[in-house]
Amino acid sequence: MLESIQSFVETTDPIWQWLAVGLAGAIPYVESYLAAALGVAAGVALPIAIIAACVGNWVSMFALVQFGHSFRERYMGNKEPEGKMFKFKQAFNKYGVVGVSLFGQTLLPSQLTSMGMIALGAPKGKVLFWQTISIIIWGVGFGLLAYAGVNVFQGR
Repeated sequence: MLESIQSFVETTDPIWQWLAVGLAGAIPYVESYLAAALGVAAGVALPIAIIAACVGNWVSMFALVQFGHSFRERYMGNKEPEGKMFKFKQAFNKYGVVGVSLFGQTLLPSQLTSMGMIALGAPKGKVLFWQTISIIIWGVGFGLLAYAGVNVFQGR
């Protein structure tokens, strides 16, 4: 089955490969790490799968950071968070922008963690910088793991 998917991908125009992996990367919970792995497993070239997945994830995260920033300015003000946002604030206070950006993807999508940090008043530039680093690290890591796994699976 994997070989038939890879054969189909090989016959597909590379621009569609980029777009498919990029769109997958933009989906919360799929993000750069799963999109890169799926792209590699489907037969998309490793660098293309990683770059497209990271770009797709970054674009959606950036858009939601912009939304979160304007939301905070309009609606949040200095209100104290409640419920799940209170729990998120505790983690944010404990680990900061760097920790939540790098490790938050194990629990929540980067889009939600970045919006949450912005809503809590984190500097937009710092959130964008560390989320970008995180998206790249996770995308490259899972892309390489998928590449190694596909090679082992196919006996290369």
